[in-house]
Amino acid sequence: MKVAARFQNFPPYTPIEPFEVLSKRLGVPAEKIVKVDANENSYGPSPKVAEALSQLAFPHIYPDPESRALREALAGFTGAPMENLIAGAGADELIDLLLRLVLEPGDTVLNFPPTFGMYPFDTLLNAGQVIEIPRQPDFSLDMPAILNAVEKHRPKILFLTTPNNPDGSFPKPEVIDQLLDLPVLVVIDEAYIEFTETGGVLGEKLSRIRQVAERENLIVLRTFSKWAGLAGLRVGYGAFPNWMLPAIWTAKQPYNVNVAASAAALASLADVNYLAENVVRIREERTRLFKALQTIPFLTPYPSQANFILCGVQGRNAAELKTLLASQAILVRYYNSALLKDTIRISVGRPSDSDAVIAALKKIA
Repeated sequence: MKVAARFQNFPPYTPIEPFEVLSKRLGVPAEKIVKVDANENSYGPSPKVAEALSQLAFPHIYPDPESRALREALAGFTGAPMENLIAGAGADELIDLLLRLVLEPGDTVLNFPPTFGMYPFDTLLNAGQVIEIPRQPDFSLDMPAILNAVEKHRPKILFLTTPNNPDGSFPKPEVIDQLLDLPVLVVIDEAYIEFTETGGVLGEKLSRIRQVAERENLIVLRTFSKWAGLAGLRVGYGAFPNWMLPAIWTAKQPYNVNVAASAAALASLADVNYLAENVVRIREERTRLFKALQTIPFLTPYPSQANFILCGVQGRNAAELKTLLASQAILVRYYNSALLKDTIRISVGRPSDSDAVIAALKKIA
């Protein structure tokens, strides 16, 4: 017996290790670690989440397979019709579900690296082919190359993260419109939309989610992991076009959003003002951290519209820099890839997190 041939040399996705594993490895209590490597929200969830979880009425009963209460609340939050909204165990589940529905073996998907690694991972997982169109040095999209790839490869799907991970750039509206005019299904991943400076209270001015019901080639994905501090509970959602909905309901796992995640998401939507204040704090801290990083001689921070800052590393090895910071219980992200080998990414946390990062960097300098 053996696995399918495409899994013989399958490139795995590299996740961040759990807090308790890192604590044990470093020999440092978890509360002493400055964890700025995974874009988590260091302010955590709304206090209403703990209350809701402590009062779960029916944890022994399977959850609503249609997540009706959550989808109804999301319709009020986003302005998108409830019938177009699907909840998932994180947006990651919805990416996989979408590709399973759309791809036939050998179909192509456009990807714009450096960006979120789950797009090529799930494409290959579902027997598709990834067409990579690298971004420009400033992380903007290479539109001539994209237009050429669409004509040459006839892709089924393209993925666009707004703001992009790992650099935090946001494409101009006219660039998104140009992509939407192409004969391809456009998936816009708005995992970090709430942190945009000009996007309104929680990114609503820049979000494309309300356009999905009016278009046939647009899907928008969102998550509670970042702005609502629910990364550990894995709950996300997406807006899908009308023609795709029957197939989604047929193919979706029936109990994909567990009762705890659903209760936490509903509690978050009932406390949006509290969470929005934390988002404002993160935006303000992003500005302060960016200015502080500019004073480090071997770093060049890139402007960001997300809750992280990518930094170019000059005159020293970026992987070694990550290791040096880890020895001081400060965890940053390093990507072992050609496009990002000379960079580290630092999540924006509390002011105390930024102070610890800057102090460590100055000590290294």
